[in-house]
Amino acid sequence: MLMANLYVGVSGLQTSQNALNTTAHNLANIGTEGYTRQQVSQGDRKYQLIDIKPAISHKQTGLGVAYVNCKQVRSVFLDASYRLESGRSEFYDISYETLEQMEDLLQEMNGAEFVDNLNNLWQQVQELAKDPTSAVNQAAFVNRCSEFVESAKAVYKGFVEYQENLNSQVKKLVDEINDIGDGIRELNQKIVAIESGYVEHANDLRDARNSLLDRLGELGNITYEEDIFGNVLVNFEGTQFVLSDNVHHLGCDIEESPCNYNTVYWEYAAKKYEDEEGNTVLDISGAHVYDLTRTVSTQLNTDVGQLRSTLLARGDHNATYHDITDDETGVYYNKNIAQSVVMNIEAEFDQMFNNIVTAINDVYENAASNPATLQNLRDGKGKANPADYVMFNMIDDDDALIYDIDDFHKAGNNLTGFTIVNTEVNEKLLQTPTQNTFVTIEGEEDTAAATALKEVFTDPRYKLNPNVATQIDLMEYYSALVSQVANTGSINKALSENQTITVNTISSAREQIVGVSSDEELEFMIEFQNAYNAASRFINVVSEMLEHVVTSLGS
Repeated sequence: MLMANLYVGVSGLQTSQNALNTTAHNLANIGTEGYTRQQVSQGDRKYQLIDIKPAISHKQTGLGVAYVNCKQVRSVFLDASYRLESGRSEFYDISYETLEQMEDLLQEMNGAEFVDNLNNLWQQVQELAKDPTSAVNQAAFVNRCSEFVESAKAVYKGFVEYQENLNSQVKKLVDEINDIGDGIRELNQKIVAIESGYVEHANDLRDARNSLLDRLGELGNITYEEDIFGNVLVNFEGTQFVLSDNVHHLGCDIEESPCNYNTVYWEYAAKKYEDEEGNTVLDISGAHVYDLTRTVSTQLNTDVGQLRSTLLARGDHNATYHDITDDETGVYYNKNIAQSVVMNIEAEFDQMFNNIVTAINDVYENAASNPATLQNLRDGKGKANPADYVMFNMIDDDDALIYDIDDFHKAGNNLTGFTIVNTEVNEKLLQTPTQNTFVTIEGEEDTAAATALKEVFTDPRYKLNPNVATQIDLMEYYSALVSQVANTGSINKALSENQTITVNTISSAREQIVGVSSDEELEFMIEFQNAYNAASRFINVVSEMLEHVVTSLGS
């Protein structure tokens, strides 16, 4: 029995030494980001059974203490909550940042505000109304129209460039998601290999895997579970992403978008085939990762993830007024345009431009002082075209919208109309600003045309979009547009700040569990050190007893 007690003492030494090593490991990683506190579990070794008698406790001898487990201390609930809410926080961060950029583009343009050019145009209309026959006023009005067109083009170009920037971000995010998936699978294999013997626990590798899951949660809506072998199986946006033996990668296709923007799809679900000419065609119609027409909702978890937010903000094309005015019901607008920050502003801004340009042209074409109208009255032939002397012309004969958005969008039918990118000031008026003298055939001032120009800006007959019932004039339109952007930005900022608070709260609660406390670890160190010392003294006592027995028997 005395010899057996030596093994009991040795087990205490070994277990205490292992526990001290774990405590030292915790203290060494007290400032390591992503590190999870490790906790030692101890238990009894198997007992040696000596005798069994009915109604009496078994006679058995203990064989010492066992180092049962070294486990990570984590909360499954807090991990899942953190990854969901951090993804939601990233979603609203992107939305708010995009709105900030849009507001800057609307208000500033290389140091000069766009609104200044709009106001200058309006002021010149008023000056022209005071003295429409003044050559100075006529020339100034043409110049103001030219400045207005150029500044509108610059602002719209800023919108498009920002969309292209967001598009490049989409590709980077997709690549990062694929890399994370590959990283998780690689760590799965290493963890399973180490833990397959049910002796060691790959806690540091699990920390690395948890860090990847945290980042993946910021990029999209994920769910996950650990199988019996130690593999973490991950779903991304409701679809299997990381499997035990494979990773379903995401891909980017530019053919489906009218502007060659990246459309995110599942590579495994896409189909490839050859067309009649032998060209390889990629069909991703059934492989889309996102349905961006779904309503953004916390209940539906459609407001989670940096990738979804970036895709929504960017949209799938450069929007024009067609996206609003060619949809009287507002159904298409609400499903495809309203939820995209950039496309919505593009469409509303282009609509304002189209309203101004079209209305000014109508006044010029129908003016009694139109040079073509005067010529027809003088020679009686009626061959001159009043449309040749309007203020604005299209750069191309066709509409600027030279691409089809989708099968359900009317704007894909090459409808005519002035868009920002397809408008220029009439070259005839640029060369000779006084061609329209605002003098009628009777030699009188064309006050009717001058008054009509003023009414272009003061008639409250316009709406920002189908969801707004209030009608406003063109001078109020731009202010309403900027206010809408600012108000939406303020809402998204509040949502972003609230989400940050939520994420920080969950992170703090999680850190209280997974974080290393130096005071607590030092207490454990003292406890295990005392246990080690006790086991050592126990061995010394047993050794002395053995020595005494051997010495006594030997004498």
